[in-house]
Amino acid sequence: MAITDGAGLPLAVTIASANPSEISLVDDTLKSRFLRRWVPPRLIGDRGYDSDALDVGLAARGIEFIAPHRSTRRNIT
Repeated sequence: MAITDGAGLPLAVTIASANPSEISLVDDTLKSRFLRRWVPPRLIGDRGYDSDALDVGLAARGIEFIAPHRSTRRNIT
């Protein structure tokens, strides 16, 4: 998994097996960022990252998370 800036410059990278969901890798990827003092103001992900727990966890760190809702989502907050 990788986090890049708007121009595609890598800011954080982590490697994991294909088994865990991408949502569970976000925290480890943020911890492995190249610049320790840098905290991204926002992250953008695809529908696979639609998770209330992820939204709350990132908001607690001051990070706005942007992702479209899954079509099967029941409660949209």
